[in-house]
Amino acid sequence: MKENETDRKRGESNFLGKLPADGYVRLSELIPNPIPFSPATLWRKVKDGTFPAPVKLSERVTAWRVEDVRAWMQALSHDRV
Repeated sequence: MKENETDRKRGESNFLGKLPADGYVRLSELIPNPIPFSPATLWRKVKDGTFPAPVKLSERVTAWRVEDVRAWMQALSHDRV
């Protein structure tokens, strides 16, 4: 494995490691780390279908399934390789 590939995999695992093992995460747990863009950009990506859709847990609580966020991050990192 090349040095850059190793660094990339370390970076990927560091970001993924900041997420809980399972369950749901709210916007404040995603931005700015591990998702490096603004809330407006995240919502635009949700609308465009390029980021997983959230789940409405109650009238005032919106969250993302950790599994969906992890899959999105892994797909994104594989696209960059």
